[in-house]
Amino acid sequence: MPELSLSIQTLIYALDLFGTMAFAVTGAFKAIEHKADIVGIIILATITGVAGGTLRDIIIGKFPPNSLSDPWYVVITASTGVVIFFLYPKIQKHWNLFLKFDALGLGVFTIIGATFAYHVFGMNFLAIALAGMLTAVGGGILRDVFVNEVPIVFVKELYASASFVGVLAFYILLSLGAELHVVTIAGIAITTILRLVAMKYNWNLPKVREKI
Repeated sequence: MPELSLSIQTLIYALDLFGTMAFAVTGAFKAIEHKADIVGIIILATITGVAGGTLRDIIIGKFPPNSLSDPWYVVITASTGVVIFFLYPKIQKHWNLFLKFDALGLGVFTIIGATFAYHVFGMNFLAIALAGMLTAVGGGILRDVFVNEVPIVFVKELYASASFVGVLAFYILLSLGAELHVVTIAGIAITTILRLVAMKYNWNLPKVREKI
């Protein structure tokens, strides 16, 4: 089990909180789009922000999960929901903000999940990939299910695939002996940029062609 230095632990914790906030923003946007009141906005922001990390912690055997043992996670998601509630009239035309926060949350949560698994299981690619991708897509799936939409991970271009590429880059860089903090930042950047580029150029994976 690799030991993480205090500075790395602090970086991971800060990024985990930031990713929680980023996904909470997307949950709040979705709730407002579906005419939820302020309580519904806070609830969906919280579910979106903490669900992926909670599933990750349960799977890797960390109990209670960070979202339950550390009040900062819920404080951040609830505060984000309130802030978006009041700011929405000024930012509602900027739908790209939702997409950018979603891409950023995807990148951060992918690599934070991978880092947690690396700390527990070492260089076990299956565990790293599972933890990274589950952390990244878990909250978004629940967010979309709660508002009765097909989860974005199933229909949008290079979403889960961008997460997998980020995990792969994380694993390869670690295998080559790169420092963990460098690998973490690089993995987040790769995942986020790939997702943003895929949105910009509408890159899609192949789908089944229906017979006419």
